[in-house]
Amino acid sequence: GLSPPATTSGAKVWGCRQWHRTQGRLFPPSEAPAVRGVRAGPSPPLRAVGVRGAEAGWHGAVGKGPGAIASAQRWEEPPVLPVPTASLVLASSSAYKRFSELLPKEERENACSARLPESRILTLPELRANPFQHQICRAFSTSEEGDGSMSFEDFLDMLSVFSDTATLDIKSHYAFRIFDFDGDGVLDRKDLEKLVNCLTGDGEESRLSTAEMEQLIQNILEESDIDKDGTINLSEFQHIVSRSPDFTR
Repeated sequence: GLSPPATTSGAKVWGCRQWHRTQGRLFPPSEAPAVRGVRAGPSPPLRAVGVRGAEAGWHGAVGKGPGAIASAQRWEEPPVLPVPTASLVLASSSAYKRFSELLPKEERENACSARLPESRILTLPELRANPFQHQICRAFSTSEEGDGSMSFEDFLDMLSVFSDTATLDIKSHYAFRIFDFDGDGVLDRKDLEKLVNCLTGDGEESRLSTAEMEQLIQNILEESDIDKDGTINLSEFQHIVSRSPDFTR
């Protein structure tokens, strides 16, 4: 494994990268101070995305009073993950070891520059039976090929978001990205149908009929679509999630 990072003149050396502190956040030299927003460093071990929470998120009624969100908020940059504490940096050393072990032996010495194929990521116990496993890989992957592969930084982002320390704002933002199957920045009827099918399973016995699916999607939109445009945007999704305390479990 890796030893804890050494601190040198305002910079932290961690793994094979040097992270610089700028305005209370840590950045690698190539990204400081302009950073994409999610590279704030390590976090505790991975948890599977909360499917129970995702289901619960649709059951609360959306308020229609002054507290309701009126404006449509489509795509945004992800929330910034918090600067890691010493204990989280230690946890990331374990994450680096775990990432390396998923690579072929000949690539492990250069793990920082390697990309982990989606097929290897899906061997993680936390993702193996997750109905959103492919969407999770694509939500965190920065691969230009769209193949769901991850760099070590992508892997850390995933661990950070699924950790107990991630805020509800961060978790809901990435949950929205995972549920947005076509990546257009809103959850439309097709996204909702795929989401429901993931939750109910592919079996004939568990799959809803066309009429049942249509009714369920209509109920979801009636509860969640505040601006009545036929889709659920990020603000509307986060409003529903804020009313569902089970979402992060």
